[in-house]
Amino acid sequence: MTASDKLFYWLFQNQPDRILQLLPDLPADAGGYRFVAPVFKALEHRPDGLFLAAREGSELPALVLEAQMQPDPIFFLRLYAESGRFLLQEKTIRRWQVVVLCPLRSMAFGDPEPVAEFLEHRVRWLELLPALADPDAPPMLRTLALLLEKEERLPATTAQIRSAVAGTELESQIADATAAILLARFTSRPIPEICAMGGITLEDFTKSVAYKEIFGLGEERGLERGLEQGREQGREQGLEEGLKTGELEITLRLLQRRCGALTPSQQARIRALPLPQLEALAEALLEFQGPDDLEVWLAAG
Repeated sequence: MTASDKLFYWLFQNQPDRILQLLPDLPADAGGYRFVAPVFKALEHRPDGLFLAAREGSELPALVLEAQMQPDPIFFLRLYAESGRFLLQEKTIRRWQVVVLCPLRSMAFGDPEPVAEFLEHRVRWLELLPALADPDAPPMLRTLALLLEKEERLPATTAQIRSAVAGTELESQIADATAAILLARFTSRPIPEICAMGGITLEDFTKSVAYKEIFGLGEERGLERGLEQGREQGREQGLEEGLKTGELEITLRLLQRRCGALTPSQQARIRALPLPQLEALAEALLEFQGPDDLEVWLAAG
C-alpha cells in the first residue's frame, strides 16, 4: 500500500461519512456508509472475440464479441468486467462497442440495474430467435439462427435464405456458414443427410471451406486406408476421422482462449478422448472460467 493509499485508508476507515462532504448530491440522512478495503482476486477474462479496425485512423469502433447461448445469472456483470479488462489492455482504444450474440436478450442474464448505463450505451444485441421469423433480417444473422431452428424446419428455412442471396456476393459466404453450422449441430449425422438439410449438393459441400478445413485432412487419411479396405468403407472412415480432427482443433483453440496455454499432459489427455467425450468437452468449455474448470472436467471424465 502506497503512502497516499494509507492516507486515504486512515481518513475514511473510522469516518466513512466524510465521503458525503465531498459528494453533496448524495443524501446525508440515508444512513451513511461503511468503509472497507477489499482485495479482489485476479480473474482471467476471455471474450469470444475482438474486432479491431484493419486500418489505422479508421472511424470503425472496436467491437468486443460475446456469444451467450445459455442463461447465466452473472452474465451482465461478467460482460461488464470483460469489457473493462479489454480497455485496460488496449489502452489506445477510444471508440468501442460490445456485440452480444444470443437467442434472446430477455434471457436470465442477471440483474441489469448495476450496469444499466453500460448496457444502454455500449451493448448491441444480435438476437437469433427473432431473426428466424423475420425475412427482412440480415441473411447472415438468419444463417446463424440455424443453430436454434427446429430440425424439421431446416430445409425450408435454409431454402428461404439461399433464395434471398442467390446471385449476390453473399451466396458463397452463406453456403459456407450454413455448412459449418449444420456440421456443428449434427456431428454424428451422415454427410448426405446434412446436405439435404441445408439444400446443398454433396459436390458443393465437399468444395466448401467448412468441409475442407474440418474434414479435409481426415478424409485424405481415411481414403488412403480405404484403398485396402474398399473405397466406400475408406470414405466413411475418412469422414469420421476428419470429424474428430476438426472437433479436436476447434476445441483446443477454444480451450486456450478460455483457460490459457494448455500443458502437454492436458493436450495429450484431450487428444486421446473419443469423439463423444470430445463433443461433450466442446459444450462444457463454454462455461469454463479458467484452467481449474478444465482440470476438474478431465478428472471427472
